[in-house]
Amino acid sequence: MESSTTGTSNPGNIGSPTPVTPANGTEVEKVVVRFAGDSGDGMQLTGNEFTKAAALAGNDISTFPDFPAEIRAPAGSIAGVSGFQLHFSSTDIHTPGDAPDVLIAMNPAALKANIGDLQLGGTLLINTGAFTKPNVAKAGYESNPLDDEAQLKNYEVHLVDINKLVNTALEETGLTSKEKGRCKNFFALGLMCWRYQRDAQPQIDNILAKFKKRPAVGEANVLAFKAGYNYGLTAEVFQATYKVKPASFEPGRYRNITGNEAVALGMVAAGQLAECPVVFSGYPITPASTVFHYLSNYKNYGVTTFQAEDEIAGIGAAIGASYGGAIGVTASSGPGIALKGEAIGLAQIVELPLVIISVQRGGPSTGLPTKTEQSDLYQSLFGRNGECPLPIIAAKTPTDAFYCAIEATRLATKYMTPVILLSDGYIANGAEPWKLPEVDDLEPFPVKHLKDAEGWMPYKRDEETLARSWVVPGTKGMAHRVGGLEKDFLTGNVSYDPENHERMCKIREDKIMGISKDYGDFDIEGEESGDVLIIGWGGTHGALRQAVGVLREDGKSVSHLQIRHMWPLNPKLGDLMKNFNKILVCELNMGQLLMVLRSEYLVDATGYNKMQGKPFTVAEICNAVTELV
Repeated sequence: MESSTTGTSNPGNIGSPTPVTPANGTEVEKVVVRFAGDSGDGMQLTGNEFTKAAALAGNDISTFPDFPAEIRAPAGSIAGVSGFQLHFSSTDIHTPGDAPDVLIAMNPAALKANIGDLQLGGTLLINTGAFTKPNVAKAGYESNPLDDEAQLKNYEVHLVDINKLVNTALEETGLTSKEKGRCKNFFALGLMCWRYQRDAQPQIDNILAKFKKRPAVGEANVLAFKAGYNYGLTAEVFQATYKVKPASFEPGRYRNITGNEAVALGMVAAGQLAECPVVFSGYPITPASTVFHYLSNYKNYGVTTFQAEDEIAGIGAAIGASYGGAIGVTASSGPGIALKGEAIGLAQIVELPLVIISVQRGGPSTGLPTKTEQSDLYQSLFGRNGECPLPIIAAKTPTDAFYCAIEATRLATKYMTPVILLSDGYIANGAEPWKLPEVDDLEPFPVKHLKDAEGWMPYKRDEETLARSWVVPGTKGMAHRVGGLEKDFLTGNVSYDPENHERMCKIREDKIMGISKDYGDFDIEGEESGDVLIIGWGGTHGALRQAVGVLREDGKSVSHLQIRHMWPLNPKLGDLMKNFNKILVCELNMGQLLMVLRSEYLVDATGYNKMQGKPFTVAEICNAVTELV
C-alpha cells in the first residue's frame, strides 16, 4: 500500500503565486472521480466545480450527484454522507461510470459508505484529519480503518491531513475554526485539478465569482484551493498526473446542463415557439424544486412563476392560467402528483392544455426522496378516477429533457389536453454537455385562441385532432361554462345523460390515442431484428445504450429501444418486438412498463429490475443479457 502524509513538505506552498498546470501527464481515455463527505462538506459544490473544469477542458462528461435523504442527519454518520460522481472522457460516454477510479473520502462515514464501489487498484485519497475516535465510532467502525492495512491494501492510498493543511493555509485570514473547516472541500478540488492538469485560473475566477457577495470567504476558498493544488505540485507523493484529451464533438456551441435546467429552458423555449405566455405554479418538493427556481429567472421571456401554499393549489392555479389563455405548467414528484390527481382529472375533462412535470423518486409515500427510481409510470397511466387517459412523455437524458418539454407543450396545445412529462432524480440532477440548438431549427407551433363566435360551440372539435377550441374568457359572444361535471357533447352544459357520458369518454380516449400519429422514428440502436431487444425508458438510457455497444462489440445480436412516448405507445412497437427472439425490459422499478407491454401486445418479455435508489451499471445490463441468451 502506498501511503502519503503531510510529512515535512511545504503544506500547500502557502503564499505562492497562482499555480500553473503541470506540463506533462500520463494520457488516459477516461476517469471516474467520486467526492464523498458529510452533507456539510460541500461535496456537491466541489463536484459541480470539477465538472465545470472538465467541460472547459473539452471532455465529454456525465455526473451523478447523490444527496443524503435526511435534511439534518447527524454529522459524521452514514445517513449524512453526500457524494458526487463525475465521469469525464476523451470519447463518447453515456453514464457517470459503474465504479470510481478515484475516491476522495473526507471522513470515516464517507469511506465506509463508498469504499466498496472503488475499483481495485483505484486511487483512495483520505482526509486523515477527520478520523478522530468520535467520527470513527459514528461511522460504525470498531477501530480506526486507517490502521487496518488489509482493508486498504488493494488501492493506491494517499493519507492527507486536509484539516490541518487548510487551517495552516488560512491561519492569517481571521476566520474561525468552523469557517476554516468549510473551506476544506476546495483543497480537495485543487488537488484533483492538479492531478488531472486543469488550468487553475478559471477555477479561481469561478470561486471568486461564486462568493462575490462574501469576498472574505471567496478569498479563503481560493487559498484552500491553491493549497491543495500546490500540495500536489510540491509534496512529491503522487505517482503521476493524468491528462484526458478533449472529446470530439460536432461543431457548435456547448454548455453544461442538468435535466431540471433543461426542462426549465425547454418550457421557456416552448412559450416562445407557441407565442404564448407561460405560467408555472407549484410547491417545493425534492427533486423537482429547481425547475421552479430556474424558471423564475425568465420573467423577461413571458414566464410567470407562482409558489402556491400546497400541491393542490399549485395545480389549481396552473389550470386557471390555462383557462385564461396561457400555458399552465406545474411540477412535482410522486407524492405531490398524488395530491394533484383530482385536479389533473379536472383539466382532462375540461380539456385544457397543461404540462405536468413529474420528477420521479423512490416511493411509496415519502420513500427515498433524494434517490432515483422509475416509480411512477403506473401513477401516470392510472392514477386518476374514471376513464382519464393522458399522453405521457419520458425524457431519456438531461439534454433530452429540453426537447421533451417542447414536445409536451406542443401536444398539450395542439390536442387541448394535459400532458405528463416524466423525468427522474438521475436526469434532474445529472449533467452532460448540451449543444445549444439553433433557434431557427426549432419548429414554431403558434397557438390560436378562437375569437370568431360564428358557428362556435364549446365542444365542437377539430376533425383531425378531435381537440376543442381554446377560447379566452371574456371573448365576446363566446361565454361558456367549465367544471368537473360531465359535459354535453357540443354545448358543454352539464349533462347526466348516460349515452352522452359514454360518448364523451370515448371521444376523449380517441383524441389521446390519435396523438400517436404525431410520432417520429424509433430511438433504436442496432438492427430492427435479432436475438435480443433491450427496451428501456427515462434515465436508464445511458447505461442501456453503453451496454449494447459493449455487447455488439462482442459480436452479440442485441439492439436497444428507448421509448419516449409512454402513452399512447407507438403503433409500430408490436411489429418491432416480433422481430426479436428475446425482449428484455430494464426498469428501476418492479416491472411497470413490462406489465404494460405484456398487456398491450401479449409479448413474452422478461424484466430486469433494480430498486436501490441507484441507476443501472453497464456491467449489470451486460450480465442480464448474457444470462438471458
